[in-house]
Amino acid sequence: MSNTNETGLQEPCNITYSRSTIPLTTVYGLVMVFGFPANLLTLILSMLKIRRKNVLSVYLFTLSLSDLAYLCTIPNWITYVQSANKWNQSPLSCKITGYIFFNNLYISILLLCCISVDRCLVVLYPIEAQWRRRRRTAVVVCLAIWMLVMVIHTPVFILSGVQSTEKKNDSCFETFPMPPLVAKFNYARFCVGFCVPLCILACSNFLIFRRIQSSPCLNPSQKAKVKYLAVAVILIFLICFTPYHAILLSRAVAYSILDNSCEFEQKIYTASTAFLCLCTVNSAINPFLYMFSSESVRQELKRDLRILLCLPVPQESATDSYTFRNGPGSRVSSCRREEMTSLQ
Repeated sequence: MSNTNETGLQEPCNITYSRSTIPLTTVYGLVMVFGFPANLLTLILSMLKIRRKNVLSVYLFTLSLSDLAYLCTIPNWITYVQSANKWNQSPLSCKITGYIFFNNLYISILLLCCISVDRCLVVLYPIEAQWRRRRRTAVVVCLAIWMLVMVIHTPVFILSGVQSTEKKNDSCFETFPMPPLVAKFNYARFCVGFCVPLCILACSNFLIFRRIQSSPCLNPSQKAKVKYLAVAVILIFLICFTPYHAILLSRAVAYSILDNSCEFEQKIYTASTAFLCLCTVNSAINPFLYMFSSESVRQELKRDLRILLCLPVPQESATDSYTFRNGPGSRVSSCRREEMTSLQ
């Protein structure tokens, strides 16, 4: 039976969330506990490395800043889940929370692409990248990404308000069935916001891995590290973002081909809520994947900790000292730069 009204639009669905909230609140809580200090430390470390003219750290700084903004809204998400997906706060806080979520999601995806492409360029074209990579360019790219994503998601302020009807009580940024504009927007988000970045990540990390495998500067264990890092980047991206975008696509398709999509929406609602939560895990993993996995960063942390504890600091080699002062953007040989970049 069709649930369309006289205007041709589908009537609101009675979607309820009756599953246990403990797993979701646990994940949100763990993401906040581990993600907030990790991103805060990454923010500080990347800021210091930016002062040493490290271009890659510009993207890491921006990524951590975006993740921190989102992590500050996690208490709202926990409250929302614990209230069976009923928004008990003000409509304005709903709009701001939804807006920050969507912005962080796609700012993170695009910045992850920038990080992979930047590393790829340094590995493939070490000499050219030495002169053409500039902090100013990285800053412009980051600002452009922020502005682009924020402008595109401005309609969230209109579409993410608290929905309260006889059939759906006080949900935030969830409209069932979705409006026609949202359905079209979801097609674009899946193709442009997910598929294209996934292809960029996969290609850039494959090129890095292939080039490093033929490098005479790296031993087998170092090459294996590059391989595992490249695989981890792709796997984490797939695990965190694929389920959510698959749900977005399925909802858009269901709206387009079904006269009554309410039954379908009810069936996938629990999965949709869980996959949305899964997206947040990326905010906690990013610092460990891109910053704390770096050998040079670990050495700097150990050095600073020994200084703080008034312990003797091991003598640095000339190469390590030069890298510490100037960052991986320093003038080094092509072979040495390839090795340094692979281990960052």
